[in-house]
Amino acid sequence: MTRLDTPPHGAAIKTKGWSRPRAVLPALCVTQITSWGIVYYAFPVLNPQITAATGWSASTTMAAFSLALLVSGIAGIRVGRIIDRHGPRAIMTAGSVTGVLSLTVVALAPNLTVFFGGWILAGLAMSATFYQPAFAALTRWYAPDHVRALTVVTLAGGLASTVFAPLTAVLANHYTWRTTYLVLAAILAALTIPAHAFALRAPWPPAPPAPTAPGHTPRAVIRSRPFLLLGLALTLSAFAMYAVVVTLVPLLVERGYTTAQAAWVLGLGGAGQTLGRTLYASLARHTGTTTRTVALIALGSLTTAALAVTPGPYGLLIVVSVVAGMVRGNLTLLQATAVTDRWGTRHYGRLSGLLGAPAMTASALAPFAAAALAPIFGGYPVLFLMLAALAGAAAVIVTGSTPKGRVE
Repeated sequence: MTRLDTPPHGAAIKTKGWSRPRAVLPALCVTQITSWGIVYYAFPVLNPQITAATGWSASTTMAAFSLALLVSGIAGIRVGRIIDRHGPRAIMTAGSVTGVLSLTVVALAPNLTVFFGGWILAGLAMSATFYQPAFAALTRWYAPDHVRALTVVTLAGGLASTVFAPLTAVLANHYTWRTTYLVLAAILAALTIPAHAFALRAPWPPAPPAPTAPGHTPRAVIRSRPFLLLGLALTLSAFAMYAVVVTLVPLLVERGYTTAQAAWVLGLGGAGQTLGRTLYASLARHTGTTTRTVALIALGSLTTAALAVTPGPYGLLIVVSVVAGMVRGNLTLLQATAVTDRWGTRHYGRLSGLLGAPAMTASALAPFAAAALAPIFGGYPVLFLMLAALAGAAAVIVTGSTPKGRVE
């Protein structure tokens, strides 16, 4: 296995002189729930009220939100390099402050220009506070047992919509959308700024020794065929996955189910996502890196195809959605461990940022593309079959992503 942190002749590296800070994992669990819940999940709850109150079209406000995701993916590359060199405390604290500022700008925006500006700031905040920087921090602090820590923090992050979507709805029933965002900004400030500023103060562990082989440098890895193929596969998979999530309700409504019934199918799929993440550590122990990657992406393709060809009964749709959610949950952890499984931990932030940027871009474009393609394909069932084929192609592509020297 080719790893950036593997010394010559395969000698094992022993990490000395530092201990894992106890406060990091619980703090990141709290900040992931809060940051995702407020900066990300509050928007779909408030967007109908925003459009009704301002007269702005839903497509325009959604474009502002998607722009934030695009900014997040691009800025995440730089954030990863900063964390590699200096640790997560300063950048994640600054991200929390920026998140509070962004929501304040959004809440007070008198026009669309300022509204878009607020969401650009939100994208910068996402890049510095969401999963990628948290994964980079945990991977360095908790290696070689980082999979357990990553699993715990993603389980917590999975509760973000459960906690903050209902809370946002309650606030919106009593206040305007602008006041609701200001209240949420205050909660974000109270919970995430001190948590990042004080819980992440522990010494940043030294990076593993730099590799001596030219082909193992970050620049060489980034330009390598395995890295490029893996990035392409994860991007195609992310596009298919997010397109399925945002169009599942329209698919079921098109088949005659009520919006409430469709929402339950989607929501229970989210529960499956949480369940799936609890299984990843066991899966990682019993499968090789490429085998696991191919299998999970292929399963994503199969569950998407199953949704396309299964009109009912309702109970069967719930089962398929839960299984699809379990696969999605594992895919999140798959991406979190993709770099360390292949190239080690030394340049995790930089490599994962570059690997994740195209996937984040694809996830931002997926809602618009799916909505535009469904009429062209003659409906959502055919769209789902096309998305299944796209994920299937990603599974084939990833077979070429094994670095030289890797033995499955």
